[in-house]
Amino acid sequence: MGKNLKMKAARAGLDMSQKELADAVDVTRQTISAIERGDYNPSIKLCIRICQALHVTLNDLFWEEN
Repeated sequence: MGKNLKMKAARAGLDMSQKELADAVDVTRQTISAIERGDYNPSIKLCIRICQALHVTLNDLFWEEN
């Protein structure tokens, strides 16, 4: 699993900090940072909450292209 640049870009596109996204999905800022770095594989439930907070789909953020 590589860095999640799509998530970082979607968050930045909404002018949202890691802390703001973390608060919106009820995790720590460190968790958001770890997901963006590719150091943490979030549960599907957390993926869905992140997508809802960023107004994107699971495919937009988490689908890996071959």
